[in-house]
Amino acid sequence: MTGILVDDIVEVRDQSEGSRLYTRGNYGYPRSGGGVDLDLIEATYLSECNRLDVELDSSPVRFDELFRHSSTVLEDFDIRYLVYRDFRQRGFVVKTETGDYDLSVFPRGKTLSNSRPEYYVKAVSERATFETSDLISQAIDAEERKRSILYAVVDEEGDVTYYRMALRDPFGKVFPVKMKETPVGWLVRDRVFVYEMEDAEALRTFGFYGKTVGNFMQLSLVESCHLVSKGRMQVLNAAGEPMSFDDLREVSSKVQDGFDIRLAVFSDLRERGLVVKSGFKYGNHFRAYTSSPDDCHARYLVHAIIDGGIRTWSEVSKTVRLSGGVKKEILLGRVSRRDIKYLEFQWFRP
Repeated sequence: MTGILVDDIVEVRDQSEGSRLYTRGNYGYPRSGGGVDLDLIEATYLSECNRLDVELDSSPVRFDELFRHSSTVLEDFDIRYLVYRDFRQRGFVVKTETGDYDLSVFPRGKTLSNSRPEYYVKAVSERATFETSDLISQAIDAEERKRSILYAVVDEEGDVTYYRMALRDPFGKVFPVKMKETPVGWLVRDRVFVYEMEDAEALRTFGFYGKTVGNFMQLSLVESCHLVSKGRMQVLNAAGEPMSFDDLREVSSKVQDGFDIRLAVFSDLRERGLVVKSGFKYGNHFRAYTSSPDDCHARYLVHAIIDGGIRTWSEVSKTVRLSGGVKKEILLGRVSRRDIKYLEFQWFRP
């Protein structure tokens, strides 16, 4: 069938041909008086599949010419086209969108008339960057509208990797128990040591804090700061003098970059009943358990980030692949002035 290129659309003016495109594949949008209007992504795909001959001023327009023309008209056309093509090749009905999303994808075997979109898709290059605050806003919007968001990331070879994004509300079952006395620890360089085993056992019973090594226990700076802020532990400096929370926080901030952000996420997770330990060996800030670490594996890997921070999709790819390999859920803990929200990325195959 023939389509006429007019600016940023391709008009299929024949009524029967347009009807066939729309009813059999949900391509285009019905024209007044018959036929359909195809957007450039749809028309380019149909041209590639040899289902559409495109003309401009009665002259044929080859696929490569149409592709190059579309690239000058639509921003990121090549990225969006590769994602559209991938979904169509998988048997989905796909329509282009304006606004926050690039594509809406309908369930296999369904049409526009008997279903609603199953996914809303944002097509991006692997080299693109993003602000986490923008993703949070999109996730909130999707949750309110009961939408499922997919990010389709196109690499330099044209392969498409899909990530499903959603807000999470992690909770655990370990909440503080009462302690008869306040345990005492000593600050040594970048960690705190507890030498009295009675104190060490109290901290373990209190909420599985620290790690026992031989005849003593060591705690991380973030654990110690959290406990001191709650009045549940006393930390002494090298001279044996008690350290206030501000003193310990100041020392910790000099030792660890982004300490305040980590502390905020650590404390929030602890208040949610999760047991939080170092996530260094997994390439993240924390690993979190929903109950006793003796009885279960860590469920979450959590990376603390500040509102407005720029991230890359290569970072997401590395982290999600790792979390999938160790069967854990990866959460980005975004700290803003208002609150802390957790964003989950999952590798996904449509």
